[in-house]
Amino acid sequence: MVFSSRSFKQTNFSKTIKKHPSVFGVPFLLLMVGASYGLSQVTQTRYDLHDQKVKVVTKEQQLGLDRNRKKFDIKEEYFRLSAAADEDWEPKRIQRPKGLPEWGVPPTEPPSQPDSKK
Repeated sequence: MVFSSRSFKQTNFSKTIKKHPSVFGVPFLLLMVGASYGLSQVTQTRYDLHDQKVKVVTKEQQLGLDRNRKKFDIKEEYFRLSAAADEDWEPKRIQRPKGLPEWGVPPTEPPSQPDSKK
């Protein structure tokens, strides 16, 4: 069986694409760039609306927040936190195993090492 060199019938459209690839490429690139620009505008609008919701504070709320605020002192916070850590625990003696003296066992001498061959 012998295969012919032309496997399909070329149409006018395929001939035009082969001669002028920009017929397909330019509209595709314009679509991609336009979609990117459009999506960036939509997302920017979304974030702008979210910022407006968060930043809207009336003058009465601002005055109320400033009035109830306690002044912050780093030294005072340090001493308050260090004192709180000391109050949370209590030293307790644990029960010793039977046969062990009150203050433990004095350390023993390290085991002698075998003589190395010289």
